[in-house]
Amino acid sequence: MIDEELPDALDGERLDRVVAMLDGCSRSVAATLIAEGNVSINGAVITQRSARVATGNRITFAPTVEQLPTVDPDDSVDFETVHIDEHVIVINKPSGLVVHPGAGRPDKTLVNGLLAAFPEIASVGEPLRPGIVHRLDGETSGLLVVARTDAAYTHLVAAMARHDVIRRYAAVVSGSVVDDRGMIDAPIGRSTQRRTRMAVLADGREARTHYEVRARRQDDPTVTLLQCRLETGRTHQIRVHLSAIGYPVLGDQTYGTATSRAAFDRVALHAENLGFEHPTSGEHVSFEAPMPADLTSLVASLFD
Repeated sequence: MIDEELPDALDGERLDRVVAMLDGCSRSVAATLIAEGNVSINGAVITQRSARVATGNRITFAPTVEQLPTVDPDDSVDFETVHIDEHVIVINKPSGLVVHPGAGRPDKTLVNGLLAAFPEIASVGEPLRPGIVHRLDGETSGLLVVARTDAAYTHLVAAMARHDVIRRYAAVVSGSVVDDRGMIDAPIGRSTQRRTRMAVLADGREARTHYEVRARRQDDPTVTLLQCRLETGRTHQIRVHLSAIGYPVLGDQTYGTATSRAAFDRVALHAENLGFEHPTSGEHVSFEAPMPADLTSLVASLFD
């Protein structure tokens, strides 16, 4: 029986995420445990997977016996490390590298490469996404942080939930963005028409993207270079939000227009800045990754 008092780092976390972390099961298995009345908080059965826990709550449930698939190390996967210490790894992910195994991509992911280089992360976080605190889309390049220990993982996941992690992106979009800066506040959920897509939905999860114009091109093609800052981190958030206000990211085959899709050979989005409180020192650390060669050439051709 798992019977734990929850620490400060998990204050405000969703119940299904907490159950998955404590049990080592998937989020879907955790949701089933909760829905079937098998999880108690302070002696009361909770059946809502999205319920939020608090510091000092005592959670009780029987562990699962689910046999999860494994992820194999693969030292052929190439990626750049920006920072390594005993607790965290900061990666500059190239475009085209998927972060973790999933439907249609069972191997050759960043996680496979990370396990070859840092085998200790195998038991950190979720089994199919060991060490992964947040993700980038496959075509998006740039920075993400990976946890090497359970303590670092718990700390960073909680910081993400509190919106304390700074994530800034460079994006090249179709059209001339009118306002020099702004904030898109529009909930995002799974599209009801195409389940592989996300969409702005009234009943979606809260999502906020801040943006600032870096450069505009008024001649044909009319395009804008933006810096975007995530306040929340929903799937495809920047791409969905910018498309929703009429400025799709160049090269985005999912959310773009015919013109914007043909303008570049991948999503013109790069995670250029990442900042967070280090899980052990408490010091704020910040990392930068310059745009890769393909995006640098695109920006030079459009704005120089």
